[in-house]
Amino acid sequence: MTVTGIITALIVGLIIGALGRLVVPGKQNIPIWLTLVIGVVAALLGTVLARATGVADTKGFDWIELLFQVVLAAIGVALVAGVGGRRRIHR
Repeated sequence: MTVTGIITALIVGLIIGALGRLVVPGKQNIPIWLTLVIGVVAALLGTVLARATGVADTKGFDWIELLFQVVLAAIGVALVAGVGGRRRIHR
């Protein structure tokens, strides 16, 4: 992977993570670096899921693939924020 590919993956991950964070209601007390990691993982898993279901190769923009990625990011943000919130409550 080239430096440009890594930078592109980070930018896409940040955008996907931010969109996932916007979808989850309420305030999430997770750092931006964790949002980035969740976004990168969700982008990769969303692409794999879209290719597995046969909706990743379209003539235009792959809206269904983006939907998969954002939903996975929202699930990841909700899980991480929920686990972090439980830890703070029990302390």
